[in-house]
Amino acid sequence: MHPTANTLVQLQELLLIRDESKISSGTTKLEKLDKSVGAMSKELPQETRVLFQKLHKKDPSFIVPVSEGVCAACGLKLPISLVQEIKLAKEIYQCPSCARFLYFTLAMPRRVGKGPRRSEPRKAGVARFSAEVLMIPRLEAKTRDAAISELAVLMGENGYVDNVDKLIDEGLRREQIMTTAVGHGLAFPHVRRVEGGGLTLALGITPKGIKFGPGTKDLTKIVFFMVIPTPASGFYLKLLAGLAESFSSAAARKALMSAKTQKDLWKVLIKETRSTVK
Repeated sequence: MHPTANTLVQLQELLLIRDESKISSGTTKLEKLDKSVGAMSKELPQETRVLFQKLHKKDPSFIVPVSEGVCAACGLKLPISLVQEIKLAKEIYQCPSCARFLYFTLAMPRRVGKGPRRSEPRKAGVARFSAEVLMIPRLEAKTRDAAISELAVLMGENGYVDNVDKLIDEGLRREQIMTTAVGHGLAFPHVRRVEGGGLTLALGITPKGIKFGPGTKDLTKIVFFMVIPTPASGFYLKLLAGLAESFSSAAARKALMSAKTQKDLWKVLIKETRSTVK
C-alpha cells in the first residue's frame, strides 16, 4: 500500500472510532482521539489533506478498498489498467465516479447471507440485518477474544459470512486500537470493510461477565458483534446510537439477561429496539 494511502486508512479508522466515542464514551477519549487525528492529518501532503477534508464532510468513508475490480463504496467497475496501478501503489488514486481514494487490500471476509425474497414482506428495524439464529443467550466464552470468536463462528456456521478466521483476526485487531466496551456492561465489537451484502449483527449474553478491555471498570455481559460493509459505515453509527439508547435502560438490559432461549432473546431485542432502530 502507498504510504499516504496507509495514513488515510488509519486516519479514517480513527475518525470512525471518534464518531463511535461521541455516542458511547466520555470526553477523555474524545480529547485523545482529536489529538491523534490532528497529528496524523499533518502527515498528509497538503493537496491530499484538502481532498480528504472535502470528502470526509460528505461521508465517513473517504478511502475504500477495491474489491474484485469494483469501488467498494459506489460499485463502479474500474478499468483494469487503474486496478493494476492501484495494486502497484506507486501513487494514490481516486474513483472516477465517487472521487474517494482507493487502495488494494488482501481479501476481507465476505458477507454472503441471502437477502429476503421478493415475495417476502420488507423487514423492519433490527430484523433487517439480524436473525434469531444469530442469538446466543448463554455464551460459553470466558474472555473477550473467545466471545468475539464464538459470535463470528456463529455467523459463519449460519452462512452469513465466509473466511471466519479472517473475521476473528479483524475483530481482535479493532479491539487493540481501542476497546469497544462501554458503560452498563455493553460492548460493540465489529469488523469494517466486509465485502458484499449488508450489515449483520449477532448478540451474545454472558451472565457472569467478562473483562473486555483495559481501563473498563464494568464487566461486559451483553456483546453485540457486527460486520459492516463499506457502504453501511454511516448507518452503523445510527445503529450504534439506537442500541446504546435502548440498553441504557436497566429494565431493557435485565430483559436481555433473563432470556433463556434464542427465541426469547430475539423477541427481547426486537421489542426493546422497536422505537430506536429504524
